[in-house]
Parts: sequence; C-alpha cells; structure tokens
Amino acid sequence: MTTYEMLQELLAQNEFELLLPKECASNTTEQDLRLVYQMNDTIESFLVFREAVWTGIYKEDYEGELEVSYGRDNDRYVLGVRQGDSVITLFYRKLELEVNLYNYGEIAHFWVPRYENLRQLEFRIAVLWDKYTYLGEDYCSAGEKRLVHLADVPALNFCSYCAAPEQYMVPHEMPKESFLQGLDVMEELAHKAGDFLLVWMIRFYRRHSSPLVTKWMAHILHHSIHFGFVKVLTETIKKETAIYPRRSFGESGDARLARCLEKARARQKELEASGAYVEIVRQEPFTIVRDQLDLKVYLLISRRGIVNQKVRVEEIY
Repeated sequence: MTTYEMLQELLAQNEFELLLPKECASNTTEQDLRLVYQMNDTIESFLVFREAVWTGIYKEDYEGELEVSYGRDNDRYVLGVRQGDSVITLFYRKLELEVNLYNYGEIAHFWVPRYENLRQLEFRIAVLWDKYTYLGEDYCSAGEKRLVHLADVPALNFCSYCAAPEQYMVPHEMPKESFLQGLDVMEELAHKAGDFLLVWMIRFYRRHSSPLVTKWMAHILHHSIHFGFVKVLTETIKKETAIYPRRSFGESGDARLARCLEKARARQKELEASGAYVEIVRQEPFTIVRDQLDLKVYLLISRRGIVNQKVRVEEIY
C-alpha cells in the first residue's frame, strides 16, 4: 500500500489526528508535519507531510465526518480537510511513512481481572495483529509472522480472554486458514512444553471447531496442568519482541523506570525462590503523541494451583 492509499484509508475512516505546532494558529514556514497513522504498544507510526505549509484552522478535538479534497499546486500536493464549519489546507512536497517499532513483549495493561496471564498474551497477540494488518509483514520478524495467526484462534483471543473492556474491543474476521495456522503454532509450543494432553486437545479442536469446543478449549487453558504451555508461549513472544528497542522517556523518565526495574528484579528473585513464575511488565505511554497512560512497572505472578493457575499482580513504586 502506498502512502497516498494509507492517507485515503485513514481519512475515509474519519481519522485525522494532525500534530501541529502549538505556538500558532497558522503557519506559512515549510516544515515536516506528522499525521498519526497507527499507534499501539508495538508501533508509533505517522504519515509525514514533507516541507509542508498550512492555512486555516485545525480542530484538535473534532469528532465527526470529514470532507476531503486532493489536488496539485505547481510542484506541491494539496490536501483540504473540512471539520464541520472549519477547513485546514496543507501544501506539501512529499508524503512519507515514519515507523518506530518497539518491544511489546513486556507490556501489560491490567484492565480486566482474573487470569491476567492469559489476558496479557491475548493483548500482545492482538497488537501484533494490528501491526501486521495495517503495516504488513515487512515490519514483522519471521517468528511474528507465525505468532500473528494466534489472533485467529478464538480459544486464545478476545473471544475468550479480552484484555480490555468489551466496549473497546474491535472484533475482526478470522479466516479458517489462519485459524488452522494458529493451531499449528499452539501445537508446536505444546510439544515444546511437553504438554501432550494439550497436543491431543488441539488436534481435537482442529477437527471440531464449534463454539462449544472453543469454550471448552479456552476453559482448560487456565488449568494448572497447562501452566507450562502458557509459560512457553509467554517466553516465545518475549524472545521474538526482544529485537525491538524499548521506548525512552527522557532522562528523568528513564531514571525513574530504571529505579522501578531494579526494585522489581529484587522482588522477582524473592518470589521465584518460592516457586512462582514472575514476569516484570510495564505500562508505557506513547513517546511522540502523549496519551493518558502513566509509566508503571508491575510483577505478574503465576503459580500452579490445585486445579487452576493462580495469578496476581503487584505494582512496583
């Protein structure tokens, strides 16, 4: 997909989050202007209007339908966007895609309680699916291209373990071919974990993928007997995402994060000595476009129970 097609797609969805200088209402000095394209914990990406000038008024908080026009003015492109009763017009030389990829294997958001370990797996797979869908396989590793098919396995995805409240979920179509490829990945990881009962169950699920069997499969994933599979999947995602950098939050923010991580590692050793599986995870705000999330560090603590896995969360201050 070209950057022009990306722009058209974005505006057709009535999405137009433009990052303009705060100090003035209009600007005739050529500069690069960013338009938010895709933002999640895997990526911060923008369509960049190179050597742009603009006139009119941009409504930062506008929500509603957009009227859009495209044109040329000698050697420059022209984009006009009407937001209700106001119009902003951009004149620019070139439209380019800027992509910043990040490590998301240690990211967590604890919005929905119970079985948080499985919900965080669903979340990481979901944001990978977003990256793969909107930006394509060129921005994914070979391992991620396999893991992304887990997003189409209902027993593991938002159908069973939503990481976010239901009103924020955006369901997607789940092609049968991708579902089967996702089961291939699950079976491979179950073998790696030595969970041969789960291997048999996955093969049964492959032949009988009814809603009832999906519900049964989702239910057994939080049983203690499949603790090893959950751990192997978690570590696999962390390994695949370790190739990407962490976000930086400036000198003071990075120093605060380092202090929290030091405390978290000490607490992790203490808990692991008692037999727990402990992940150090973070909640991170975006870097270029600031959002409402705070930078936080947590411990995600999992243990084998008599029947079900026991999971709890500790926040590190």
